[in-house]
Amino acid sequence: MVSDVLEIRDLATHFMTRAGVVKAVDGVSLTVGRGEVLGLVGESGSGKSVTGYSIMGLVDPPGRVVGGSIKLEGEELVGMDNDSLRHVRGKKIAMIFQDPMMTLNPVLRIDTQMTEAILAHENVSKKAALARAQQALERVGIPAAAERLKSYPHQFSGGMRQRVAIATALLNQPAVIIADEPTTALDVTIQSQILAEIQQLCREMGTALIWITHDLTVVAGLAQRIAVMYAGRVVETGLVDEVLDDPLHPYTRGLLGSLPSAAIAGQPLDQIPGSTPSLGRLPPGCAFSPRCRDATEICRQEAPVNRYFSNGRQARCHHPLSTIALVATTSDT
Repeated sequence: MVSDVLEIRDLATHFMTRAGVVKAVDGVSLTVGRGEVLGLVGESGSGKSVTGYSIMGLVDPPGRVVGGSIKLEGEELVGMDNDSLRHVRGKKIAMIFQDPMMTLNPVLRIDTQMTEAILAHENVSKKAALARAQQALERVGIPAAAERLKSYPHQFSGGMRQRVAIATALLNQPAVIIADEPTTALDVTIQSQILAEIQQLCREMGTALIWITHDLTVVAGLAQRIAVMYAGRVVETGLVDEVLDDPLHPYTRGLLGSLPSAAIAGQPLDQIPGSTPSLGRLPPGCAFSPRCRDATEICRQEAPVNRYFSNGRQARCHHPLSTIALVATTSDT
């Protein structure tokens, strides 16, 4: 059995605004094992990115983590002071952003940025750090890596900049990498190359990867497990093939029905009606009930508990779609 390198329990991240409290992440629980790829999916505004930033300790006021636990290799990150977090970030856990320029400094050469990322955590010579930086660039498929180290970010294409950002995240062989839609802006050919390289690197290095995306087709080819988020909560988790072939939650079914590949030629897509609710004004009961064609009175009045099914699957729904065996329920909120 794969040991969990990252364990998140009942994570809650709220933003204190003039209009009230926005519960961007509300009781999220996730685990990721060594070498495992977990796909975290959902619409824009579902809380995916805030979950990633919360794990990294990058949520700034007016937002803050107000509850829950984040354990990285058994070490609690919630409540850790900023100095300690800086030693963890980059060394034990790293993040790849959608825009590589959030990682790269436009006025510094690539070699300077990559070697500093190593020297901040290890007492090695600059020559050794430079050799490791070159090796990292070669690993992500950048040709003439020794020469490209001397370049500035603007001298790279968008795809190459993203490869540099990925190489930088891998420099210190972190236990966990969080990737926040890093290939969304890239063309399909470059995207598929980077996905294949990341998948291979995670297998070789034993790094756990949380891949945040709205694209189910990417998750289908990349991840072993999937967690579906809606309105700040995880509404379904399970093995990726099982969830995509036999969804338990109506929201997951709706996401799958919205895919062009699922539509009959000449027929409109089976879209989810309405839009994601404001996280500051969630409806009573199940947050998805106003958009769900299977909703009943209990859905509109009571928030569903988390239900555990066979083969480790979970769903937060009063009327799960599948007939697979129910194992247990929890009263968590």
